[in-house]
Amino acid sequence: MPVAELKVAVQKLRSAKGVIRLCLTAAPTNFPKCVDDREAVTRSVPAGAPLLDLGLLPHGDYAIAVIHDENANKKLDTFAGIPREGFGFSNNPAILFGPPSFSAARFTLGGDAETQQVHMRYML
Repeated sequence: MPVAELKVAVQKLRSAKGVIRLCLTAAPTNFPKCVDDREAVTRSVPAGAPLLDLGLLPHGDYAIAVIHDENANKKLDTFAGIPREGFGFSNNPAILFGPPSFSAARFTLGGDAETQQVHMRYML
């Protein structure tokens, strides 16, 4: 099975406080939370180190969700349903109401190596 190295560059962080939490999945039904997804890749790194190396992954279609957990409480804080912390997705799709679909964030991993650029967004 062919594999490729995947790196994720998280950009436009408003601070180096807290933690970046990333979830990568190939399962549309488990996007964006990666709940009950044994194949999902999750990482948490200090916000001051916004380049994540996810290692070698099988070629295929994936989607990435990222949150900037500034207070490191292991969740995306909201106020009246609006995120108080930063979030971002592969392909940087337009955000209307709620998270994008898997297909809007989907990218195909092929070749030998790739870097996905994820731009963080802050609503409050």
